[in-house]
Amino acid sequence: QVQLAESGGGLVQAGGSLRLSCVASGSRFSIDDMDWYRQAPGKQREWVAGFTTGGGAWYADSVRGRATISRDNANNTMYLQMNRLKPEDTAVYYCKGVRGSNVYWGQGTQVSVSS
Repeated sequence: QVQLAESGGGLVQAGGSLRLSCVASGSRFSIDDMDWYRQAPGKQREWVAGFTTGGGAWYADSVRGRATISRDNANNTMYLQMNRLKPEDTAVYYCKGVRGSNVYWGQGTQVSVSS
């Protein structure tokens, strides 16, 4: 059974940092098959960051320059380092994995940024 589990969220002041983690169990995902998304209250879920096929990274405009996505393949874990957090970064952050025709989501981790 494939499961994704996020952790690392919390309440921080604007300008602070958080490191989010996503551990995948039950399956090993290719590097370009995992992404980070977020959903703010009252808004649709939006893509935040992911990997390119060649192993590079790409980011939404809203977080570029403040976010870094990385992976620990040995431990099947993906990370999202968020710096210089803003109140508008407040959301539930999800990791998503794709394996064949199946899409998997974690339960999310809450990030709250106070001004």
